[in-house]
Amino acid sequence: MSDLNYTVELTAPDIEPYRAGNTGIPYVTTLEAKEPGPHVVVTALTHGNEICGAITLDRLFRADIRPRRGRLTLAFNNVAAYREFDPRYPIASRYVDEDFNRLWHPATLDGPRQSTELARARRLRPIIDSADLLLDLHSMQYATAPLMLAGLLGRSRELALRVGIPELIMCDAGHAAGPRMRDYGGFGDPAATKTALLIECGQHWERRSAEVSTDVTLRFLIATGSAQPEDLAALGGPDFDAHPRQRIIEVTEAVTITGDRFDFAGDYRGLEVLGEKGSLIGRDGEREVRTPYDNCVLIMPSRRLVKGQTAVRLGRYLD
Repeated sequence: MSDLNYTVELTAPDIEPYRAGNTGIPYVTTLEAKEPGPHVVVTALTHGNEICGAITLDRLFRADIRPRRGRLTLAFNNVAAYREFDPRYPIASRYVDEDFNRLWHPATLDGPRQSTELARARRLRPIIDSADLLLDLHSMQYATAPLMLAGLLGRSRELALRVGIPELIMCDAGHAAGPRMRDYGGFGDPAATKTALLIECGQHWERRSAEVSTDVTLRFLIATGSAQPEDLAALGGPDFDAHPRQRIIEVTEAVTITGDRFDFAGDYRGLEVLGEKGSLIGRDGEREVRTPYDNCVLIMPSRRLVKGQTAVRLGRYLD
């Protein structure tokens, strides 16, 4: 779809006031409380065109939010891609060289390969290594309901339930193209205690995505003990009137594109439920891709239909 079909309702904030930070890493600021506690990290701009998270961090800085205990780090990730954001062509600045959120494996981070995103990931790695609790703020291509991506571990699912929104929690293993930051190191280790969440706040440039991003972040700060509701009054506090019955989607597989062309069988936008096992999802070259069971949920079908990337994830409601 052409960028001309998008309506960009959000204004990308100026993040230059946060360039210096205080960590020695540009655009990364750590705030420390007197009382000991966990290191809570909130990241935005993992993809340079997903600006709702940048709006949320800008709001936190402007409101002078400080942690009650432990440390709170606010980080803008792929700043190089964000600098290229142009509301006339908003899809173009997802990354510069490669997807920042497919690099989070020690073999990749320690390896010889070079790219703009790898250089930035390597700079940010000490912060991510030291994080106890991580929230990574994202948005989506289609205007579907927000999704909390909680991974496969029970502790991540429990944290998502404590945050309380959004309604849908997706439990998945990730992408064949490479690990996300949310799954890096102790975040994905069943024997560790580190916990990470990734929130897809809605369509990239809808006004609502920035509202969801901020509300989820405020709830996350409360759920992790970094803040109390009264600490967030300058931002209006979380929208505690929203109490959805949260539902969990278990992702059973990701459809990875193996051919030179992938075509969906319908105009899928995400969260469609295909009732009958064997329903046609699309064609990967000459291969038909069909649902493996009844009531299969299509999750985040991609517009970036490139060999080796995820076309769509398949799941089912646990209830």
